[in-house]
Amino acid sequence: MTDRKRENKNVSVFARSKMSLESDPLEEIFALNLGDFISEHLISDELVQKISRTSVDKTESIKNQLKELISIYSIDNTLKILGFSSKEDYIIYNAIAKTIKQMLNVDACHIFLSKNNAMGHYATKNDLILAGSSLNFHDDIYKVSIGYRLSDCSYVSKSFNNSEEIEVKNCDEDKDFKAVLLLGESKVKYYFAVPMYNNMEKVGVIVVQNYSKKKLNKAFKELLTVTARLFATSMSLEKHTEETAEMIEQDNVNVSQLQNKRAELTALIGDLSSEQQWFVENLAKAVDAKSNLKVNHSHEVADLAREISTKVGLNEKTKDLIYYAALLRNIGKITLPEEIFNKKEKLSEEDWEKLQNHPNVGVSILMSINFLADVVPYINYHKERWDGKGEPEGLKGYSIPLGSRIIALADAFSAMTSKQSYREALSVDKAIEVIKSESGSKWDPELVNVLVNLKSR
Repeated sequence: MTDRKRENKNVSVFARSKMSLESDPLEEIFALNLGDFISEHLISDELVQKISRTSVDKTESIKNQLKELISIYSIDNTLKILGFSSKEDYIIYNAIAKTIKQMLNVDACHIFLSKNNAMGHYATKNDLILAGSSLNFHDDIYKVSIGYRLSDCSYVSKSFNNSEEIEVKNCDEDKDFKAVLLLGESKVKYYFAVPMYNNMEKVGVIVVQNYSKKKLNKAFKELLTVTARLFATSMSLEKHTEETAEMIEQDNVNVSQLQNKRAELTALIGDLSSEQQWFVENLAKAVDAKSNLKVNHSHEVADLAREISTKVGLNEKTKDLIYYAALLRNIGKITLPEEIFNKKEKLSEEDWEKLQNHPNVGVSILMSINFLADVVPYINYHKERWDGKGEPEGLKGYSIPLGSRIIALADAFSAMTSKQSYREALSVDKAIEVIKSESGSKWDPELVNVLVNLKSR
């Protein structure tokens, strides 16, 4: 075997594609930007072979690459972020605003889009238009056309123009805060505006508000920031895929135009992949913050789950999915009132029911975040038991997804070795002793052996 072949055997399918059309340096950019998290498991070896095959007609070759990308990153695949859809049905923006309100436990959320992104609002003089709100309006908010001019001295305009986050901790004492009565802002005390932008364009602004002086904590601010970026990149990618689809149908398009479009498209894909990972990491931190858990609790579980997954020989894609599922296993908690977690008195029967059912709430959220769809089964069944006495369906033994069994064990060990409000942390040896005693009833015996070996080193 030649050295070149040895190298190719040990690199990813994406790295191999850079050998194609070697006279074109953008081929390497195309290859490198396709990897990571989302792209890795969406792109097949067949696609790589198509990309790697030297073509006499470079124009047709690049067109074929662009067609493949459009197919992969279509609205039916990775562009449904937090329920986002390209359809001209603005009800979805209301749903997004309500989801953000629920996640961050704020009193109101409003989404403003730039005029060129708020389709159907061409007659308005406003540059930034209210496209979605968590409030329930008596009339169609789009007929009212609430919004701002870029030249306005409003915080929405300022946030958009300067691509900066703006926090007003006491609106009553802020002379620059101008309340919009139709949005009930006369009662707003706390205000936080986050720009929706990416490396290519500005899309809009997300505003969250409280009717008390309660501020967003750091974890929630970071989650809102990445949500805004993710939303903006998703919208830009959608727009560029549409433009690309039109371009590749043109007979007079030249190679340079196609290469530029490919560079733009793959750069957005790379950004989307990074932001999706950032979103997951910050969503996990927000869950921990809301649950009064230590900041790195979810990451401890996820890291241990990855260690176990590695020991049992799972591939990289599956290890990644289990890692993210472990991070988000308690995702349902993000939709529950913080008061439940802050209560010192005995929880009511209703509170307990909400807590017990939280995985189902979380599954509903994840189902609307398309790129996380593959982690849903692992989360949904991580409360099952090896003996079939768990929830939600009483699955038994090997009928429980392996990822769920790994997460359940990692979660239990992490919980035992962490300090709780009602007890001190157990030592590693004591936690292992407890887990071994429950092997075959709660936990997969083979996975228990793996954990014991990991912790006895």
